[in-house]
Amino acid sequence: MHWIIIKMSLYRHCLIKSMNCMVSRSDFSRLLHRKSALRCRTFSSLVSSRTSFDLGRSPARESQPNKDYYYITTPIFYVNAAPHMGHLYSAVIADCLHRYKQMRGFTSKFSTGTDEHGLKIQQAADAAGKYPLNFCTEVSEKFKSLFQSSQISYTDYIRTTGEQHRRAVEHFWTVLYDKDFIYKGEYEGWYSTPDESFLTESQVADSKDKNGKHIKVSLESGHQVEWMKEENYMFRLSEFRPALLQWLRENPRAVRPTKFYNIALQWLQEDLPDLSVSRQRDRLKWGIPVPGDPGQTIYVWLDALVNYLTVAGYPDGHCQWWPAARHVVGKDILKFHAIYWPAFLMAAGVPLPQAIYVHSHWTVSGQKMSKSLGNVVDPLERSQQYTVDGLRYFLLRQGVLDTDCDYYDDKVIKLLNSELADSLGGLLNRCTAPSINHEQVYPSFCGLCFPKENVRGSPEGRAAPEDYRLVESVSRLSAEFERHFENLQIYKALETVSHCVRQTNGFFQRHAPWKLDRNNPQERRWLDTILHVAMECLRVYGTLLQPVVPMTADVLLSRLSVEPSRRGWEDLNFLNRYQGENCPFEGRTLGSDTGILFSRLDRTEKAECKPKKSKKVK
Repeated sequence: MHWIIIKMSLYRHCLIKSMNCMVSRSDFSRLLHRKSALRCRTFSSLVSSRTSFDLGRSPARESQPNKDYYYITTPIFYVNAAPHMGHLYSAVIADCLHRYKQMRGFTSKFSTGTDEHGLKIQQAADAAGKYPLNFCTEVSEKFKSLFQSSQISYTDYIRTTGEQHRRAVEHFWTVLYDKDFIYKGEYEGWYSTPDESFLTESQVADSKDKNGKHIKVSLESGHQVEWMKEENYMFRLSEFRPALLQWLRENPRAVRPTKFYNIALQWLQEDLPDLSVSRQRDRLKWGIPVPGDPGQTIYVWLDALVNYLTVAGYPDGHCQWWPAARHVVGKDILKFHAIYWPAFLMAAGVPLPQAIYVHSHWTVSGQKMSKSLGNVVDPLERSQQYTVDGLRYFLLRQGVLDTDCDYYDDKVIKLLNSELADSLGGLLNRCTAPSINHEQVYPSFCGLCFPKENVRGSPEGRAAPEDYRLVESVSRLSAEFERHFENLQIYKALETVSHCVRQTNGFFQRHAPWKLDRNNPQERRWLDTILHVAMECLRVYGTLLQPVVPMTADVLLSRLSVEPSRRGWEDLNFLNRYQGENCPFEGRTLGSDTGILFSRLDRTEKAECKPKKSKKVK
């Protein structure tokens, strides 16, 4: 069917040529044959040459990735409704990676924003009785407000209704069209307006609506679909299947976690139909018109995906940032990012992103959040209830990218009380309490009290075997933290920190510094050493936790009198005095006491009941 459409397009092209040149019937036939053969040869050579050009990690000489640059994006969020927990989860993941890379010394760009075109927006604005742009602005501001209040430190906030983005989309479209990867044809098939997605027969199923009427729905989303037949522009997606397969096979970390990489590969085991990339203007007015054809509107997903290039400076200034691009997306939009987007980029001659990071969904009692079920969790309300850092910590500590995670309030309260209030907050309170730390300083370390393990036997030595295990754990913590972050297992990185915090509390409890006699010089040296070791542990924990709970980490480090210039990755050297080196913090006066690090949370009526099935804190 697709080749019939292609041949009709070629026929029209050759007919125009024949009319202009007044060629004979036989000449016209030869021209048609030559045009078709030339196109096939051209594409074949293009794909073979592009195999090393577009599919590599840094194919263009002018686009060699700068190792010190990092560009992370969230999806741009559809403004047909207010933000929900899934939106915040995407943003928190990207923000955490952005802050982590900055701490590692990278120059990082972080982009988020709103997708403001499409039939859903047009319908939602009509239902609200508002002009579409005004409607989009109101909802976009809700996203911006949520992100700002949640400490989402984006560098760029893009709206697809912006002029710069329109120019980028028009340029991108023109490149595809001029390269003959877009042709005008007729699309006939299923379309899901809620998903803004074209579907094949194998992607829909029979169902019934609430009134018992027989309908067709998307197998993936469950949304109702409609049969659509209209003339529009098609993208030659079918021709990119071999190149997409090669890209994924040669780059197994291009889509992560592995579960979603395998799903993308599975999609490519079947033929890809050409993709409709426009809608008739009389059906979809709210969007960017097709350049040179005002009767057509550019398909919302082609429009939306180009936002990543727009922020990078496309079409003229993207070479600095684009080679460092990584996308954070939800699993429901994997196909758009792992199949359509790479194919568009290949066709345009633009390098592919470094990686696509995919996360699963948050559910409530095992069910997807939905307005009809009344189980939607408001992220703004919960961040006010559990604090911004509390909600961030919960999402990153409990969220596992390749598995749907169940949300319920009681789990949030138990986790935050245990790990932030009691364990981490309690440790800081113990170390800085005036009853133990009278002088309110970062005390001295005594090597005689805590000798190197291989020179134990000092008459003043007080360290126990468990204490050396603590030193070993915290000494390797930054390396383990890094490994987990680079593998996108943030929850495991936080578990390693939590484990070390528990070890440190055990160290403090084991030696009970409150029982030591401050007037005895030997016991005073041991008291100061206990506090010094515990504060060094806290300093490392606070530094590592900055990407996750920025405000809490700042309070902790400020209390320890660690200035901002000493909170980087290079400052994670642990217990220098134990290694026989100087400690820049020793003897400092502590920062001001601003109160409890993280207040314990009370259970509310909402949190009293938990689902029968729940995931334990890892």
